[in-house]
Amino acid sequence: MIHSVKSASLKFFGPVLLAALLSACAATGRAPVRDTTPPPSTQAPSEAPTNGAKQPVHVVRPGDTLMGIARLYGVTARDLVVWNNLTDPNQIHVGRELRVGPPADAVAQPIAIGEPVEVQPVKPGSDANSVLVKQDPKGGKQPYSDEAWASIQPRSTLPPVVPPPAPEADKPAATDPVWLWPVSGQVIGTFDEAANKGLDIAGKPGDPVIASAGGKVVYSGSGLRGYGKLVIIKHDANYLTAYAHNQQLLVKEGESVTKGQKIAELGSTDADRPKLHFEIRKQGRPVDPMKYLPAR
Repeated sequence: MIHSVKSASLKFFGPVLLAALLSACAATGRAPVRDTTPPPSTQAPSEAPTNGAKQPVHVVRPGDTLMGIARLYGVTARDLVVWNNLTDPNQIHVGRELRVGPPADAVAQPIAIGEPVEVQPVKPGSDANSVLVKQDPKGGKQPYSDEAWASIQPRSTLPPVVPPPAPEADKPAATDPVWLWPVSGQVIGTFDEAANKGLDIAGKPGDPVIASAGGKVVYSGSGLRGYGKLVIIKHDANYLTAYAHNQQLLVKEGESVTKGQKIAELGSTDADRPKLHFEIRKQGRPVDPMKYLPAR
């Protein structure tokens, strides 16, 4: 009787228990899926080693940004761009290794403060208070031209540039200087504005050359080719006289001379024979000296 009851109970409660067990299993839900990817490190690496060890790097992970990586390692985003040769800082790929420290062989570039100034010491025997004496033109001799002629005279002494005067202007005016012959020799070359801008007067080496009128020496030297040793005297605002081919000059630039004063010795520098080449220039233009010198 009892056995019959147990069998009946099992037949009744068996399916119930099985359903309960299945229901319990369904209530627990799905098993969780763990993300095994380690989170980004929040600990900055130590400073870059200086003994040749591997440089510190950061492996890019999902969600990383260049700015965030820079803050994490205490550097700037610009540093990361330079150290890793990034062409597009906004595109960094997961899994890439980024250098987060300067290369071991990086050398700091010095900041240029300025070019050093080279100071030359004063040579022994030099005198800072000494007066420089002009011996010869720095550029050597130059061929004759109107520009070359003007260049050998101080700017302050150049006559004003004016249009060429009419032919009658070549005649001396009542207020012009009274001229002297600069040497006493024979005239061997006359004035020709195209070929000869003055007179050529023969003489012997060493004959005295005198100032045709009083004035101020504005040039004394040998810088104009074809003139040899040359003296130029300024007489007033209009007139200059020139004395060329001398063998010796007796006056210096800036010196005042009087009418008839010996200023040089006749010679043959830059000439085929001993002679004096004499010019009179009115307002910078050569004129015929025979119209100004006294008859003889």
